[in-house]
Amino acid sequence: MSAPRPAVNPPNVQSYCHLFYISDSQQAQIERLQALIVQHHLPIVLNTERLHDKVTQKRRQQLSQTFSVPILVLDQKDKLSWLSDGLSVAPEWDKLQRRVVSAGRKSELLLQAAKVTADSRVIDATAGFGHDSLILASTGAQVTMLEQQPLMALLLLVEQQRMSAQPNWQKLMSRLQIVNTDALSYFATLQADITNATKAIDVVYLDPMFPEDSYQDSKTGKGAKVGKHMQALHQLASPPTLDEERQLLQHAQAIVRDSDKQGRVVVKRPQLAPSLANQPPNESWHNEAVRFDGYFV
Repeated sequence: MSAPRPAVNPPNVQSYCHLFYISDSQQAQIERLQALIVQHHLPIVLNTERLHDKVTQKRRQQLSQTFSVPILVLDQKDKLSWLSDGLSVAPEWDKLQRRVVSAGRKSELLLQAAKVTADSRVIDATAGFGHDSLILASTGAQVTMLEQQPLMALLLLVEQQRMSAQPNWQKLMSRLQIVNTDALSYFATLQADITNATKAIDVVYLDPMFPEDSYQDSKTGKGAKVGKHMQALHQLASPPTLDEERQLLQHAQAIVRDSDKQGRVVVKRPQLAPSLANQPPNESWHNEAVRFDGYFV
C-alpha cells in the first residue's frame, strides 16, 4: 500500500475527536455518547460544536478539509457518522436486516467456513463496522468483537445501543460484546487467564486490512471496487506486515485449540490475494470477490 503505516497511540494516550451536532435537543444523545466513552474506557477526548447550517455534501467536504482530527457528525436524523474525506460512514446495521434474517450456510460463505452453531463462542478479531459479526451472531453464537481503533469502537458501541432499543434486534445485540483492544493483546490475556478454560473459543475470525488494489487482477486491472466503508478504514489503519500476519494466525490458532469442537480460524481475503502469512489453508470458500480461508486445529 502506498500510504505510510499510521502511528498507533500508546496505551492511555488520549486521541482527540470533534463532534458536530445540529440542534440543542441532541444534548441528551451527546451525554450518552460521553457516557459510553467513560464506561468503556475509550481514550477519546470529544470536543463538541453546534452547526447552524445543513450538513450538505459540500459542507462535509469543507469540514473534512478544515480539521486535522477525526470528525463525527450527529445529523438532522440523529444519526451519528464518521466523516472521512467528505464521506459519511457509519455501521448502519439496520440496513443489513434482510441479510441477517435470511443468513444461513446456503447464502453466506462466512457461515459455510465458520460452521458456527447457537452454542459457539466466536471472536471477531478485526471487527471494523461489525457487519460480519452480525452474520456470525445471527446463528445464536456469542461473538466478541475486537476493534483496535477507539473511534471505530465508539461507533460500534453507539450502534449497539441504538439497535438495542428496537425489540426485534435485542436478542441479537445481547450476543455481541465490543472490546476496544488489539487482537494480539486480547489473545495474550485469554491465554494467561486459566479461568477461561471453561469458556473455550470455537472460532476466531480475521479480516485484516489489505492493500486497496488487492481486489484487482494484477494483469488485467479488473476486479471488485472498494466500497466507502473500506475506503474509510484505510484512513485509520494499514495492512499488517508479514510478521504481524504470522503472529495473528499463530495466536489465533492457539486460542481455538481448547475448543470442544474442531477449533478453526477463518480468514477473509480478496479472492486474488495471497493467503495470510503465506500459509496455505485447510479449505477455502470463495465467490468472484472474496475468499474465506479455513485453518483447522
